[in-house]
Amino acid sequence: MATFLMFGEYSQDGVKQISAERTEKANALIEKHGGLLVSGYALLGKHDLLLVVELPGIEEAMKLSIALSKLLSIAFTTAPAVSVEVFDKIIT
Repeated sequence: MATFLMFGEYSQDGVKQISAERTEKANALIEKHGGLLVSGYALLGKHDLLLVVELPGIEEAMKLSIALSKLLSIAFTTAPAVSVEVFDKIIT
């Protein structure tokens, strides 16, 4: 499983729909795409939301990003992430 950081920005419609029920639907959608929500954070600043998600690969990350955007009315920027330990092994 690969780790992806999903940074979200709410649309006006997205803000109107905020609820615990919608969060549950989002988590179910992540699982449907073979993923696991590791953690989620509400943010202040440029991004409104950060999801840390484990997924089988880039194809699933792309599909999930689009599916979540449709469901939540949130625009996502999704980036793969590796731990610093893995990064050190990659570059040395």
